[in-house]
Amino acid sequence: EVQLQASGGGLVQAGESLRLSCAASGFIFDNYAIGWFRQAPGKEREGIACFSSRDGSTYYRDSVKGRFTISSAISKNTIYLQMDRLKPEDTAVYYCAAVTTQMVVRPCFAYYMDYWGKGTQVTVSS
Repeated sequence: EVQLQASGGGLVQAGESLRLSCAASGFIFDNYAIGWFRQAPGKEREGIACFSSRDGSTYYRDSVKGRFTISSAISKNTIYLQMDRLKPEDTAVYYCAAVTTQMVVRPCFAYYMDYWGKGTQVTVSS
């Protein structure tokens, strides 16, 4: 059984940084795609960063490009999202997701993903 567990959220001020972690148990990091998504109150879930093992490419939503970085530590079965220069509009519940696929996930659509972790709240104050 695949289980993803996101952590690392919290309350920060604008301009500060956070690193989210996603522990993946039971997931095989071979021919895969991983992603981070977020959902703000009253808004749809949006994909903000995805990585595809097929070609090693990453996709970032325009609003986070240059500020967020997705990475993984396969030996630790962990996915990360480094978030720098946070803005109040980054406030949302953040979710990690994964799928076994040879597809290049670009853009980062939620329907590509099979496995989801419970969200972690990120709040950025102005």
